[in-house]
Amino acid sequence: MNKKIGILALQGDVLEHMEHFERLRVPCKPVKDEKDFENINGLIIPGGESTCLFRLMKIFKLDTVIKEYVDKGMKVWGTCAGAILVADQVVNEEAKLSLVAMKVQRNAFGSQLESFNTKAKIPKLGNDDFPLTFIRAPKILEVSDDVEVLLKLNDFIAMIETDNVMATVFHPELTPCLAFHRYFAEKCGIEPTVEQGHDFDKNWKMTSWTKFAQVK
Repeated sequence: MNKKIGILALQGDVLEHMEHFERLRVPCKPVKDEKDFENINGLIIPGGESTCLFRLMKIFKLDTVIKEYVDKGMKVWGTCAGAILVADQVVNEEAKLSLVAMKVQRNAFGSQLESFNTKAKIPKLGNDDFPLTFIRAPKILEVSDDVEVLLKLNDFIAMIETDNVMATVFHPELTPCLAFHRYFAEKCGIEPTVEQGHDFDKNWKMTSWTKFAQVK
């Protein structure tokens, strides 16, 4: 069985994630309905708009499917809006998928104008300063004891993982860096064929994902 990563293709940064996996030579595919979950080892719930994403999940009954496949061993990575959806507590809202024991506050930095870029070291991913892009980002405020914190910035947690779930409140798919996608692929049992020394591509452009614009 060929191992693949699925990207939930209902709304949000689908093609941007696909472009990063292509550069790693990691097989991936868009996931839109239940049959698409067959033969995938991991699922990315991308950045977008969490309320819209979950409404579409409910319409297509994928919220239940995702939980069933996680119980079977599928890994999940929630980025930004996806991090909100996997949390079991959301400030002033009902939790959605409740896949990981953490408390999240959505739009924690304010409006779109408060979006920003920064860099940080994440020892579990390597010794580099990793680029981080925050766009109307949430904050992870609290986690349970069985959740590992991979990155904490100032007064909030920015990246966590458990055996089955990873969450980042920022957008790795909007930077040249492949380290986060490499880490998730390896978490899913898939070894990228591109060497780790190529994880920072100086020639990468923000518009590289447009090559996938015809994906249906």
